[in-house]
Amino acid sequence: MLKIVNIGPAFPLRGGISNFNMALSNALIKQGHEVFVHSFYMQYPGFLFPGKTQRESGSKPFDVNIFNTISSVNPLSWHKTAKKIKKQKPDLAIIHYWMPFMGPSLGYIARSLKKAGIPVIAITHNVLPHEKRLGDKFLTKYFLKSCNAFVALAKSVEEDLKLFVKNPTSAFIPHPVYDIFGEKISMEVARKNLGFYENENYLLFFGIVREYKGLDLMLEALADQKLKDLNVKLVVAGEFYENKEKYISIIEKFGLEERLIIHDIFIPSEDVKNYFCACDMVTQTYHTATQSGVTQIAYQFEVPMLVTNVGGLAEIVPHEKVGYVTEKDPKEIANAIFDFYKNKRYAEFVNNVIKNKSLFSWDNMVAGIMTLREKIINNQA
Repeated sequence: MLKIVNIGPAFPLRGGISNFNMALSNALIKQGHEVFVHSFYMQYPGFLFPGKTQRESGSKPFDVNIFNTISSVNPLSWHKTAKKIKKQKPDLAIIHYWMPFMGPSLGYIARSLKKAGIPVIAITHNVLPHEKRLGDKFLTKYFLKSCNAFVALAKSVEEDLKLFVKNPTSAFIPHPVYDIFGEKISMEVARKNLGFYENENYLLFFGIVREYKGLDLMLEALADQKLKDLNVKLVVAGEFYENKEKYISIIEKFGLEERLIIHDIFIPSEDVKNYFCACDMVTQTYHTATQSGVTQIAYQFEVPMLVTNVGGLAEIVPHEKVGYVTEKDPKEIANAIFDFYKNKRYAEFVNNVIKNKSLFSWDNMVAGIMTLREKIINNQA
């Protein structure tokens, strides 16, 4: 049994990184390790956060020690957090990295722990940000140079590491299937819970809406005459983190109002299963990506997927087996959706999703992390 600190956003902070952190902590605890989570008491200053709230309601999903000790903009909190962690004398520190803004706070903590001889492994959700800003490269380099080793959730991320760290000690370990959103329910029950019609065709676009996620591509594909004839509806479930006018203009241009269900809210964890289980296929028509937790929620609830050929998405969605991989072209996206319904591919794809989901386990993630820890220790010897 090891004593492990897991550093990054955690419950009640919301979002994909928090979900991943909690799921990883749960997997470590299940294997007998003692886990302490160090999270943020202030993650983003209000003027930098486009959503309605940074926190979700409900109770903590499982028993884990969470210390809300970090402010992303208060260096004193970074020092205090590192000091507290060193007093806990962990055998391993895991730090979640996803954007350059967090480079100074997480990099400072990582350097302090590394200097104290504690192995530091970064889970690199992204290396290069989706939305680029001045200073990104400097902040990213500062953080990455602070760590001993890296887990890359996509092969493209592992390649990006090499732009900042020469010969990094790293491992590509695909994003595991989430297990924190409850059990699968029947499509009939899920549709009833959401007030959907039982015999309609529903596609799902899930999660925070940002420009890089390509909702515009999905709306233009939905306007294709072939999909109109099939009466395909799109469910957009997630809070808009940018101006909706761009999307409203596309909706009005193509007359899509009657074929859209838009829930412009953050979807609480307990409601996630309803959206995935109610829909026939999950669509991720991203302009850019590394990997995505949405695909792994789809695997959890055994739902076919359509993704664009960007980043690491195609690595985990075998084309015409669990769904489709298309280019960033509305016509090609529409053709794939037409094939799905016209040739009744749902049952075939679901069977393949069930077969493939075992490839993405948290046990594999934990094993990979432990292998990296051994490499760090051997390098230090």
